[in-house]
Amino acid sequence: MFSHITLGTNDLERSRRFYEPVMATLGVEQPFKLPGTLVFGALAGPKLFIVSPFDGGTASQGNGQHAAFLAPTRAAVDTFHAAALANGGTDEGAPGLRPQYHAHYYGAYVRDPDGNKLQAVSHRRPDDTAA
Repeated sequence: MFSHITLGTNDLERSRRFYEPVMATLGVEQPFKLPGTLVFGALAGPKLFIVSPFDGGTASQGNGQHAAFLAPTRAAVDTFHAAALANGGTDEGAPGLRPQYHAHYYGAYVRDPDGNKLQAVSHRRPDDTAA
């Protein structure tokens, strides 16, 4: 559905310390290295890029936007949230059901150290362990 999402940072090393453990909770790896950029995702699939703004200006988060990552299980959502808080993120919504979206929508929201809003979500029933 999309090629990539790019989020800005004002401190790439701080972002590395945040994103590497947080994305690992969802099984998301770094498929390749680019100078001055963190890349997460599948080599031939959608990716998340974390970069300093190309215009040299200050990175800032948008209001009303966020990047949502698909989690394989509800436990992965819980682990994502905990890892984010343990690595410099802040809470924007604890893990839990969001029945206003649908009966099995289980999500958590955080902000990274630059203030970008992130979410992990599982759409599976708790007894659904299919990959």
